[in-house]
Amino acid sequence: MQGLWANWMKVWCWGVFAFGVVLATAAVPPADGLVRTLYTLFSGGGENAAAFETNAMRFGLGLQGALTMGWALTMLAAIRTGAPIWGELTVAVLIWYVIDSAISVATGFALNAVSNTVLTVAFLIPVLASGVLQAKV
Repeated sequence: MQGLWANWMKVWCWGVFAFGVVLATAAVPPADGLVRTLYTLFSGGGENAAAFETNAMRFGLGLQGALTMGWALTMLAAIRTGAPIWGELTVAVLIWYVIDSAISVATGFALNAVSNTVLTVAFLIPVLASGVLQAKV
């Protein structure tokens, strides 16, 4: 992948990384304003939003942030190498999308599935438009 699409994917990776940083702030109460707002929005408020205050939730969101940052940097490294692994990366993103979105809907956080859809489409546009999934002859 080269040119516009490669740059798009790099921006996508850094955006995912930035979101991971936001999630990680859940573990630091003085810095949790943005993640608290997102959590309240995605949860629909009420009882689910109150769960943000528990140490278990802060721990879980903080770890999810670390994992998200690692995922973004791993994807960026794979993209930068130019290795022909786009099929595998695409399968990984689609597996994440299906499982994460199903869990989001099942637990009352359906708005998260919407954001997952936007992120997945933003990944698929350059992958499909660039032709990196086409078999090399």
